[in-house]
Formats: sequence, C-alpha cells, structure tokens
Amino acid sequence: MAEGAAEALTDSGGDGDSGVSASERGVAPIKAQYRTTKEEFHGYLEAKGQEKESGDHEDGSDLAEPELNISGKLYLAPLTTCGNLPFRRVCKRFGADVTCGEMAVCTNLLQGQMSEWALLKRHACEDIFGVQVEGAFPDTMTKCAELLSRTVDVDFVDINVGCPIDLVYKKGGGCALMNRSAKFQQIVRGMNQVLDVPLTVKIRTGVQERVSLAHSLLPEMRDWGVSLVTLHGRSREQRYTKLADWQYIEQCAKVASPMPLFGNGDILSYEDANRAMETGVAGIMIARGALLKPWLFTEIKEQRHWDISSSERLDILRDFTHYGLEHWGSDTQGVEKTRRFLLEWLSFLCRYVPVGLLERLPQKINERPPYYMGRDYLETLMASQQAADWIRISEMLLGPVPPNFVFLPKHKANAYK
Repeated sequence: MAEGAAEALTDSGGDGDSGVSASERGVAPIKAQYRTTKEEFHGYLEAKGQEKESGDHEDGSDLAEPELNISGKLYLAPLTTCGNLPFRRVCKRFGADVTCGEMAVCTNLLQGQMSEWALLKRHACEDIFGVQVEGAFPDTMTKCAELLSRTVDVDFVDINVGCPIDLVYKKGGGCALMNRSAKFQQIVRGMNQVLDVPLTVKIRTGVQERVSLAHSLLPEMRDWGVSLVTLHGRSREQRYTKLADWQYIEQCAKVASPMPLFGNGDILSYEDANRAMETGVAGIMIARGALLKPWLFTEIKEQRHWDISSSERLDILRDFTHYGLEHWGSDTQGVEKTRRFLLEWLSFLCRYVPVGLLERLPQKINERPPYYMGRDYLETLMASQQAADWIRISEMLLGPVPPNFVFLPKHKANAYK
C-alpha cells in the first residue's frame, strides 16, 4: 500500500517536498509501510465493509449475528395482556420451547415508561426468549433497537407487523406496515444494523380478506436480512371470523425458503400440530390454544390427549397465582394485579371442554362449548362463561375481592358472543 504515498501526503496538506519533515508539513509521521493514497484508503474500507455485511472476514471468521436455530420447536406466541411472565412460566413447565414477551410499543419504551419496560422482563426458565416491539417509523424503531441491544438480555427481537387493532393500525404500525413496504424495509434494515441478535417478524396474510400480501413480501424480507418470519393465517379484516388458511401458509413456506417460516393459527391438539407441520413450515407458534389449555405443549410432544382433572387444572391456576405474587408483589396491589391477569386468563380457559366429556376427539378451536355438567362441581364451575364465576375461582386462590369489584375482559377474542 506504500505506492502513491507522496500523493497521499500532498492530499493531506503536504507540499510533496521530500526534504521537509512530515511534522513540519502538519502531517502525522506514519511509517512508510502503512502509508496509502486517499483512493486506496476508501477503497479498502468499502471492500471490507461489503465483506462484513456478507459475514466473511479475511481470517475466515463469521461476523454475522448469531443464528436463530429454533426449527421444529414449539413457540408460545407473544400474547397481549395474557402472555405475561407468570403465564409464560406455566407454559414453560408444560413444554413450550420458545417464549416471547408481550408486544411493547416502541415510543413508550423510548419515553422510559416503566410499565412498558416491565413487558420485556425475562424469567430464568426462559432459555430461548425474545421481545416484540411495535412501531411505525424507521428512526424511532432503530433507536429502540439500539436501546434494547444495550439493556436487555434476549435471543431475538421480533417486529409486530400483525397487530390488527385500530389504535396501532391507524398510526401506521402493526398490520399497516404490510402496505407500507418502503417504511417496512427501512425499519428492518435500520434495526438490523444496530442489533447484535437475530431480527424476526410476525405478519398476517394481509390487511384485506381477499388480498393476500405475505407471499410477495416474504422474499423481500429475506433479502432485507430478516432471520425468521411467523405467519398468522388470517388477514386483519378477517380477525377470528374464519379458520386460519393453512393452504396459504404452505404456499408461503415454499416462497420464503431458505428463510424459516413458522405457521400460526387454530392449533388446539397434537393432530392440529401434526397437520400444520406437514405444510412444510419450520415450526409452529401457538397462541389461543395455549390460553385454552397450556398443557397443549405436553400433548404435542407426547402425541396424546390429556384428560386433565379439574383439581389438576386448579393446581395450574394456583401455580400461576404464586408466580404472579412473586412477579407483581404480595402486597394488596400485587394481589389485585395477579387477580386481574388471572381473570383475563379464565375468560379463555372456560372454553376448554374436558377430553372425557367429548363424543369425538379432538375439540376444535372454533367450536362453541355447549352448556354441560362436569364430572364434579369444580369442573362445572370452570366451564362457566360468567365473570361472576371466574371471580369465585379467583377467591379460592387469592381471597375475597375488594368492595365494588368489577371485571370486564379486555379481549373480544375470548368470547363467541
């Protein structure tokens, strides 16, 4: 690289007179073997920058971020409200392999809102754990990713491009990013630039029911540097009115290759899981199925139907309350916060129909549970879709509710009405 060194000195402010010392010309005295021209200097940096982006270093080492090797593993979806740390602990006990924190809003994190940062907390049992963020703008999402890389211990960061709620959609975030591919690309590339862990994305089939977008976006996401995509087989418009489209997920798995694609939608039994894996997806994400029966992970791994008793189910709820008091505190405020989250979960759990009562197996996630008498009082009580009965179950575990206590579940998805 010493060739053209005189030119380099001239460019740097020297007069090219070899009789004048470097220090007299205002140039740092660099050893001859390290001197180069301006063109060679910038050419070298550009070439090495391209090598770094491709993950190849001159000594053969890989500079790319760690890979996310979760193919074939059971992934518990990031569930707003119900996917809290105590619930994830319950699911880990039953065999969930991968867990993810609840969706956190990018701007709230940047503003330092403690309630939002609490969503990113990881428990020691969560051995493969990620966080999910939502935002609409490349600058704030990149700043957020930079902050996350410095402050949280995670194995991956997920961008929520599937949230259907109006509050998020109308601001250009969540599902709206599927129609804003330029912004979407800038967000992915910006976040990837500052993260030292893999970046993943969760999407839907599209915004409108009859206009699928995922298949055209997947190859682009792969090129942008996304490590893994999870596809929920419904559009924003569709919500839960129809079954997830696993034929479309199968088509998308082919289009996404070699980037891993996880499928999500309507899995409530090991048979559902087996059919899902036959579509060629790298793995499955389980959302509402885990809320209805967190022991679903065990059923899938052991390939069986578990006729779990009402007392065993109450023990699961008892464990949840213990985890809740440990996480949110055992004072009055902690007890009532644990109760609120327990009640949110009970609004889903009541839809489970015990295996021993079914005429045919398995129960389907879109089937409305009829009124039925359980095999004991507790099993019948757990089948109630009345909030007053959910409160009664909470009182078995956390004591009486405060005076004038009222509970209304947050999620429309937890009821058939």
